[in-house]
Amino acid sequence: MSGIVERYDIPKQLFWLHGPRSGPPVEFDTRTGLWNVYGYPELQEVLGDPVTYSSDTMRVLPKNMVPGDDFSLDGFITQIDPPEHGKLRKLVSSAFTRKVVADLEPRIAELTHELLDEAREQDTFELVRDLAYPLPVTVIAELLGVPSGDRALFKRWADALFQRDAEISLNQSEEERRADLEITMKPWKEMTTYLGSHAAERRRRPRADLLTRLVEAEVDGERLPDDQVVNFAIVLLLAGHITTTMLLGNTVLCLDAFPEQQARVRADRSTIPDVIEEAIRFLTPFALLGRATTREVELGGVTLPADQMIMLWLAAANRDPRQFPDPDVFDPGRDPNPHLGFGRGIHFCLGAPLARLEGRVALDILLDRFDTLRTDPDDPVQLISAPSLTGVRRLPLLRG
Repeated sequence: MSGIVERYDIPKQLFWLHGPRSGPPVEFDTRTGLWNVYGYPELQEVLGDPVTYSSDTMRVLPKNMVPGDDFSLDGFITQIDPPEHGKLRKLVSSAFTRKVVADLEPRIAELTHELLDEAREQDTFELVRDLAYPLPVTVIAELLGVPSGDRALFKRWADALFQRDAEISLNQSEEERRADLEITMKPWKEMTTYLGSHAAERRRRPRADLLTRLVEAEVDGERLPDDQVVNFAIVLLLAGHITTTMLLGNTVLCLDAFPEQQARVRADRSTIPDVIEEAIRFLTPFALLGRATTREVELGGVTLPADQMIMLWLAAANRDPRQFPDPDVFDPGRDPNPHLGFGRGIHFCLGAPLARLEGRVALDILLDRFDTLRTDPDDPVQLISAPSLTGVRRLPLLRG
């Protein structure tokens, strides 16, 4: 990876950052009990066939890995298959049209300037704390209609659910499974209670926000049950900011690691979208997705039995040399660049246009406000160690 692993002391266990794999594109891991898919064409096949590769992974998990009866994934759109998936997706798709998203640009620019002005009063500038986290979480909170001032709560919940370094495995001990469930369910219950109270308030007093739209929405002539409204809102709140937080941090990290590319984008700001797309390929924020087979199927020359849990390594596929020549080179001029960073098919990231806009606006302003985007050698970069995420936890920058 042109020295980026060594430069930022990226842990060697984050193997999907290291470039092309020498092993097969599909293989079974006896240690974890999971099938792993690493190849680009193989992932394309899986993501394009939601009938054979179901998003409802809970049904193939051991019973002691599944929460009790008080837990429901109804409305959790990333875990739902057609036709229910399409019906739910339509409910909010109008909130993320090109025009609606484009109209948010002045507010995104305003927030970026406000956050950078606030950070100027501090002794140090840390990109995630001062901009990459508060910007997208404020935007999605305002869209939903929940207080952006509660963003410390949102971060605590997101960190508890996503930024854990535990290995994903079906072969955990009973004690490990109970501990994992306890860790997961605490923030989930807190989010459910929080968003449930806001949803109940919208039923009494509707507003012009996305949460009201969910509360008032009908599918097949019936209003959504409360648990579906809350779970849908949880997905929007979490996914609506985590992706952009990592996208912006990873893009700045790449521009620091490859100063010649930073010079090019400074000279021609029209290339900012290309820089962002290549950063998503090079350091894919959501590195991993899960699917469950519904029948026996051949994939990558291997036969997968029915009802198997398979892990889709998006970040590894985005470095497959069969699709991307010189995959370890950070090349914003790469054309075409059909990365899988936002998924593919019916589950393509609903908020991708918003994430791209937030990244473009924020990066443009950062380039205006900083003569050079440089990491601080006295305050090292810290990366997220979770298996499913590729991103920075802390990214201190030198002023100037």
